[in-house]
Amino acid sequence: MAPAALASVVNAYNKLAAFNVENLFVRKREPGPQRTIFINENLPLDYHDHKGRVKPEHVYCTNQVITSKYTILTFLPRNLLEQFRRVANVFFLGIAILQFFPKFSTISPGLVILPLLIVLGITALKDGYEDVKRHQSDRQVNHTPIRILSGGGWVNPNTTGNKSRTFVRGLIPTRNRAHAKKGQLVNDSSKAPDTQSIGTEQTQVDNPEHEYDDVHEHEHGHHLFGHHEHPSRAHWRHGIWEDIRVGDFVKIKDHESLPADILICATSEDENVAFVETKNLDGETNLKSRNACPALTHLRSAADCADIRNRYRIEADRPDVNMYKLNAALVLDSKDPTEREKGTGGETHPIDMQMTLLRGTVLRNTRWVIGIVMYTGEDTRIVMNSGGTPSKRSKVERQMNPQVFINLIILAIMATVCGIVDSVLEHQEYPRSAPWLYNDNLSDDNPSINGLVTWAFALITFQNIVPISLYISIEFVRTCQAAFIYFDSEICYDKTGQATLARSWNLSDDLGQIEYIFSDKTGTLTQNSMIFRQCSIAGKVYRGDPDTDADAEAPPATTAVESKIVLDSKIDAKSSSSSSSTAAREDTNNKKRMSIPDPINLPAPRGAHRFACDSLSDDLVSAAHTSDPDPARARALHGFFSVLALCHTVLTGTNSETGALEYKAQSPDEAALVQAAADVGYVFRGRDVDVIPEAEYEAWSERYHAATVAMDKRDEQIEAVSDELEHDLRLLGATAIEDRLQEGVPEAIEDLKRAGIKVWVATGDKLETAIAIGHSTNLIGRDSNIIVIRGSNDGRPVYQQMVHAAEEFFPEADLLSDEAMNRPSFTAPRASTSSRTDDIQYPLRRIETGLSSIVGSNNGDRPGGFVLVIDGAALEHALSDDENKRLLLSLAIQCQGVICCRVSPLQKALIVRLVKNGLGAMTLAIGDGANDVSMIQSADVGVGISGEEGLQAVNSADYAIAQFRFLKRLLLVHGHWSYARNGNMILNFFYKNVVCIGVLWWFQIYCAWSANYVFEYTYLIFWNSFWTIAPVIAIGIFDRIVDAHVLMDLPELYRYGREGRWFGLKWFSMYMLDGVVQSAIIFFLILYTYVSISSRSDGWQVTLYEFSTTMVISTTIVANLFNGLNTTAWTGWVFFAVLIGIVLILLYTVVYAAISPGWFVTTMWGYNHYLWPSAYFWLCLPLTVCLALAPRYISKAWKFGFAPDDIDIMRYIRKMEPERDLTKEAYIARTSCARPLARPPSSRRTSRTSFTSELQARPSIDLRNASRTDMSTGMRSVHRGFDFSTEEGGVAMQRMQTNLSERRASDRNLASATDQNTRSNRRHGTLGHIFSTRRGFLRKKPAPAEDR
Repeated sequence: MAPAALASVVNAYNKLAAFNVENLFVRKREPGPQRTIFINENLPLDYHDHKGRVKPEHVYCTNQVITSKYTILTFLPRNLLEQFRRVANVFFLGIAILQFFPKFSTISPGLVILPLLIVLGITALKDGYEDVKRHQSDRQVNHTPIRILSGGGWVNPNTTGNKSRTFVRGLIPTRNRAHAKKGQLVNDSSKAPDTQSIGTEQTQVDNPEHEYDDVHEHEHGHHLFGHHEHPSRAHWRHGIWEDIRVGDFVKIKDHESLPADILICATSEDENVAFVETKNLDGETNLKSRNACPALTHLRSAADCADIRNRYRIEADRPDVNMYKLNAALVLDSKDPTEREKGTGGETHPIDMQMTLLRGTVLRNTRWVIGIVMYTGEDTRIVMNSGGTPSKRSKVERQMNPQVFINLIILAIMATVCGIVDSVLEHQEYPRSAPWLYNDNLSDDNPSINGLVTWAFALITFQNIVPISLYISIEFVRTCQAAFIYFDSEICYDKTGQATLARSWNLSDDLGQIEYIFSDKTGTLTQNSMIFRQCSIAGKVYRGDPDTDADAEAPPATTAVESKIVLDSKIDAKSSSSSSSTAAREDTNNKKRMSIPDPINLPAPRGAHRFACDSLSDDLVSAAHTSDPDPARARALHGFFSVLALCHTVLTGTNSETGALEYKAQSPDEAALVQAAADVGYVFRGRDVDVIPEAEYEAWSERYHAATVAMDKRDEQIEAVSDELEHDLRLLGATAIEDRLQEGVPEAIEDLKRAGIKVWVATGDKLETAIAIGHSTNLIGRDSNIIVIRGSNDGRPVYQQMVHAAEEFFPEADLLSDEAMNRPSFTAPRASTSSRTDDIQYPLRRIETGLSSIVGSNNGDRPGGFVLVIDGAALEHALSDDENKRLLLSLAIQCQGVICCRVSPLQKALIVRLVKNGLGAMTLAIGDGANDVSMIQSADVGVGISGEEGLQAVNSADYAIAQFRFLKRLLLVHGHWSYARNGNMILNFFYKNVVCIGVLWWFQIYCAWSANYVFEYTYLIFWNSFWTIAPVIAIGIFDRIVDAHVLMDLPELYRYGREGRWFGLKWFSMYMLDGVVQSAIIFFLILYTYVSISSRSDGWQVTLYEFSTTMVISTTIVANLFNGLNTTAWTGWVFFAVLIGIVLILLYTVVYAAISPGWFVTTMWGYNHYLWPSAYFWLCLPLTVCLALAPRYISKAWKFGFAPDDIDIMRYIRKMEPERDLTKEAYIARTSCARPLARPPSSRRTSRTSFTSELQARPSIDLRNASRTDMSTGMRSVHRGFDFSTEEGGVAMQRMQTNLSERRASDRNLASATDQNTRSNRRHGTLGHIFSTRRGFLRKKPAPAEDR
């Protein structure tokens, strides 16, 4: 075949394999239109068409969000299309249709198609069950109660489209709908008659159907006969989320989730501020403050909102995925009637994201918020950043399709050969009046047409070469593997009793092939719980007890300090260091508010961790007395903790259950600082005191406002006004705060890195926080080099930063060449990527930049490799086009890890797709919030952590775990086992069918290629059902390549799965060849044994079924024992599975041959008389079994004895020395043999010894700290931890961006590794250097002299 033709065939197959069923059923909806939302105004005339209907571009989507895949109408066609992506299903459908024609019928056509229907039905039931769970989750969200403005003449003129009919809605029993009227929050039946029922998931409440803003209205809104005496009175109707429309007024109360993207009109707090928890968006549990639109703050009740005099419109951009930007404006209606009719005039007020509450956020510390719905459903930010539910297929299943296709080609060749040879022989024998060709001169029965008929019969005869039972067996095995994961107590969270759950059963083998892990930070790696560990005051360090928790008793020294310092209302402004606390104040003028407990009488708050230090307690007690010998230290202590307790934005609240004081902060850092102050006695109980006189503050506030709106020199004016308060400052001390990690996270990441898995972290946190977490989680080592790429307007462009990084740190990789930018690795097979990048080592080199006096000069010399840190603004440019993507990917794969900070949910998904599609690597994404859903769905395997951020991630994930540390066992043990089991099972499945079909094929030589069966037909029917099914199922369920503790102790063994060692075309070819050879041994040895000299004592010739029954029994024994030979863990179940098929076929033969024609006619009746007494039968069975199994047995024995791999060595050690401590030996070997990561050899070669000695001779280099290079500024420095001055927008960072943005040349001293093509490195990547065994380690040792 010509290369061009071959390429076209390959392209056609790739397109067919890449066909996505979702494209047929899921419409790619474009973002909604740019909108103008009208409030108390009619829609303009140009919004309607000539028929008076609203034009489609002005119809907004509903607030209904559906994450399920199927509906009651699309389930059958979509599921069938998904299943018929399997080539084997298409083939068997064709075979079944063929046998419906009488000429090709072998048995009843209904029985022929029954196995296919069973396979399709079981798979459809599994898929349907999984999707019903998604529908139930969607229904629970869409039917969440909400208060919607109604009555008072209010009409929402904005138009919303129709809601979708879902799968579950039509299946809700009528009896459940009747209960919806009894105390449940329901929507107005006149608005949405199809959604009256809210099912059993709705929460029972005591509120009536209508809710009023004050007690007076509430009392007058009801009377003896009901509560509709004043139906026109403006009130809040209890509805559900999916009924909300664009332009609706809604009222949200404390601790309720936001149903849509809402513009804030008014809140219950002073200055109309609202506090929200955004953990579902950015993963952060700290509170964020939002402000109402200043022009709408008078809308504080339902009556105000419905007042026709409040006429205005909101002009907003079309929906966008950017969660931090909003361009909109509020246009008030002009008071001039003429201008009002023209739609002109009126005031315009800007609207930004600070005035908006996004769907998915939760209202906190705010009693209520009234807002206007701007974006609903699929137009909301959080939904637009989430993708649709994908139809995932495992890598093994994708690899199976080409193998099935190869078998189909072999089947077509076999059928074609039979058809051609049969036609040729008939043409030769018919003129000779062959009796079997009598009357073969008809139009449908002649030598020419019979060749085509034989071709079709051959397809039916050899159809088992493509096993239909393989798919149902895989589904059964994967279900069992999911059960094993669920019942594994090692990955069950004892605190909550939550087990690991497999939500998608068909991806278990993918867990054993992961190359890249993409992880969220907050809630996934960390608990988002800041712990106050240490502080330094006046030069003295106070270290807290690391084991102190909230249950410990409070230190006795704090009691006396607490009442004096914190609760005294006469705090000196100077001693408190000019506190500017912005805690929300209670509206004392509002007499209708419920009374709030006196904060002075509330017990002090206690966090999850309490800071306690004996020496600090003693110093505080001393400082509280006037006789303190060190008054300067006393002032420092008092000032330090006074600042911690007062200078913050923390809010105070009361726990409804315990009555204790609670702290709510926008930042967990602030909460930790205030809690630490409370722990030592400086308890903040709310804003009781104005440190600055109110008149002075009002005057300063006016000057500050004037500076913020100034057009000229705005920054200088703001700085000058701020200096009026921020002056005469002195350093009181320093704090050390730890972001508490989840249990076992550093160890899990370290072991995953040892397994060869690249870990990328994608988080919404700022850059410095992300780097700090990278250090604490072992993602960034102490000797790592950090490359920082930032997207800023002041520094280098992002593309130039990436180019500069490639030239600076990886010149030998030649990342900028045309070949590298378009290298085949971007579309190469997945297994090749990891092996190529993991085997390459890069030498380190020194860089002289001329900036050593400022930032140090040791970048690139660290022996721990490189870690890339890139922010969301830089990613926006790097992912903008293919050239930037290729460069980013080339740079990233050279690094040991990547941290992406300040990224949006959509960017998380784009990063996953970049690696998944660019490298073809197996990816896993793990997260715990709604902001991780798109990333989870984009990866090959999605894992959700059911933590504090809800179940959004879990509902969209393939696996649900309780802790990140469980991911290690899920991958290294269950993933590795599942992949090895499934790969081995599939290969043995193909083999056992080939050995059977091979015997049928060799028989064609002796039956004139007529496609006849050598076996009795029932033996073929039961071949995959009874005779040989048990051993392969046992392999998939019970096989164990090595014990679990070995896989956990030695993560390096995971590379066998990561590199695809257990399944592939090479193994497929070997097993197919084994089947062909064994079938030839069985057929020819038994055939010539029986036909040479008759086995009968009377001398008559044997019949067909006499020797073919011996063949089928021998083939069954060989196939089952061969499967057992390929099993590494022989348990009682494996013995049973191997023997049960052999026992069944022997019993079946005895019973089937004993059935007399009086019962029903069989072709085997009477063969018991000839078969069992025959010496040939008992001689052929052991002879054929031994000869057939000998090649595989000898090869396995030679490999295990003379060329063992790591798995073989570990199995041998486990068997012979079970007490051996593998973890300890592996650790010692790693530490003694550890060497720095090196680059590929370059033209200049230097020894590693000289490089190490050079590092030791340079005192400026501290190997305990990682170096860092900011490519945006050129700054090179030793990373010493977090510094507020270098965070985004900090003073130091601004100075760097101003003065160091130019590109600086530097001299290079390139160092390279020594030649690694040595004997010790030939087995690179193995564990031979850790657990060495001599070549003949299985040889029997000589007995001691005293035993001879």
